[in-house]
Amino acid sequence: MTSSVASSSARSSSARSSSQAAAPSSGPALDALRASFAPVPGYLNAATLGLPPAPVVAALRGALDDWQAGRSDAAAFDEDVRRARTAYARIAGVAASDVAVGSQASVLVGTVASSLPDGAEVLTVHGDFASVVFPFLVHADRGVTVRQVPLEALASEVRPGTSVVAYSLVQSADGRVADAAAVREAARAVGARTVCDATQAAGWLPLDAGADDVTVCSAYKWLCSPRGTAFLTVRPGAREWLRPTSAGWYAGQDVWSSTYGPNMTLASDARRFDVSPAWHAWVGTAVALELLAAVGTEEIRAWDVALADGLRARLGLAPAGSAIVSLPDPDGALRRALGVAGCAVAGRAGMVRMSFHVWNDEADVDRAADALRAAGRG
Repeated sequence: MTSSVASSSARSSSARSSSQAAAPSSGPALDALRASFAPVPGYLNAATLGLPPAPVVAALRGALDDWQAGRSDAAAFDEDVRRARTAYARIAGVAASDVAVGSQASVLVGTVASSLPDGAEVLTVHGDFASVVFPFLVHADRGVTVRQVPLEALASEVRPGTSVVAYSLVQSADGRVADAAAVREAARAVGARTVCDATQAAGWLPLDAGADDVTVCSAYKWLCSPRGTAFLTVRPGAREWLRPTSAGWYAGQDVWSSTYGPNMTLASDARRFDVSPAWHAWVGTAVALELLAAVGTEEIRAWDVALADGLRARLGLAPAGSAIVSLPDPDGALRRALGVAGCAVAGRAGMVRMSFHVWNDEADVDRAADALRAAGRG
């Protein structure tokens, strides 16, 4: 054995011990949730597409069977939306009356962008996900300017004249977690509003959605829901300036009496920002969110982060406190090696991204660590 190989082996042994020392633990509720997922060894891709628990799949199949047999009742889907709204409110830490439903994060951010006055300045994070930035950029023709700064400088770059600070709580490309408290404090000091995208956070990172003026979240990642469901939270004070640009019959005070014009009476709470739901997707979302809300996000975070930081330890990296591990991978070699080893991962912004959630375990850490070491990383 050469000295370099011996040194690498020693580092690997030390890192493995560190990983084992930080092994995740779980209680009965989390154990039950974990048992509801079909085993998918090596699936490290929650940040791209979450997996559905078995009850979610069963509920969707039942709804599709009812549709095929002509048994579906349009109004009955309202109960699925209500259940999903209530469960998400628990996860987000807000009242259900502060939650609106939608389809995609970009549509909901677009509601904010369309509510800004001409000439407004928007502060965003350089390299943030496009759905947080593009909805503002398209308003350049009316003088809306978008200033993009590094995540670490976001709070310090808020200045008088800034109208909105828009940011992802967890960065999609690399899993960095924003200092949300500092951002909110800086924004309030100059009278700016905050818009937070919780898509890469909700489901594993505890939320305080009511601390931001507006938050948005797509549910198909860490919330293990079908694609096509999303949430908007709106602080009561924000309802005064936020314009319900997607208002339709589902935003009415009495939904089923609002299906025809010419008169309009919108809901008095955040439902006025509702977008007509894609019914079958909400059947699965209601079940998924109730399962997750029953466990509690703190316990889920502890599990997810222990696995992610366990992999970081195996690679000789310091803990990051995120469920996402991203490594430089400019030529895609690491991603290919992980794929050969049976790991489902993502390539983002010149990096390979691995994301750990409740269906993962230490065997997944071992699989990824062995593949990365074989590819010369760690």
